[in-house]
Amino acid sequence: MILPFDFQNDPFLLLDFTADNPELADLDLTNTAVFTDYVFGKIRQAGAVAGVGGYNEHRVIYRRSPHFNQTEESRCIHLGIDLWAEAGTPVFAPLDGIVHSFRDNNNFGDYGPTIILEHVWNGKPLYTLYGHLSRPSLTGLQVGMAVKAGQKIAELGPFPENGDWPPHLHFQLMTDLGGHQGDFPGVCTLSERERYLAICPNPNQLLHIPGLN
Repeated sequence: MILPFDFQNDPFLLLDFTADNPELADLDLTNTAVFTDYVFGKIRQAGAVAGVGGYNEHRVIYRRSPHFNQTEESRCIHLGIDLWAEAGTPVFAPLDGIVHSFRDNNNFGDYGPTIILEHVWNGKPLYTLYGHLSRPSLTGLQVGMAVKAGQKIAELGPFPENGDWPPHLHFQLMTDLGGHQGDFPGVCTLSERERYLAICPNPNQLLHIPGLN
């Protein structure tokens, strides 16, 4: 459990941010307040405790930010799982580990405050990334600090400090950070898809959310 919900029993809503969702075509995604009203309106309408966005999803919502469109090929493949919940929702470590690195990635559409933990899982190194946190979540952190499974490590941040997104947690696994500190791509291009999926396993191996691949 990384948020205070039981996804096996509590109602949640799968949110579709692909081109298959016609509602996105008329939504001003650059207006974070409008985007937030849309996301949480859907969650409330469904009577859900949280929203969930999928791994390896080909999304259209990244058109909202130049952060994902800095080269000829735009980034559009989501490499983590998103858990959409109110700002201030606590975030818990899923495994024992240490703080690898942290940073405030303060750009429109970026992660905002971000923490990366380092673990040993099945005898191999594994890194977990937590994006879109509150700024106070970074206070007092030190590289190498020990973290226990189930320990509160952060809280979801409000916009605009969370990278200017509707409040949610971007949770991602990596087996190789490639030298990154406090940051790692959470979205890749279509041409990079296989390379990134090879080092970013499906986070649902840890979350066990029903209905997700």
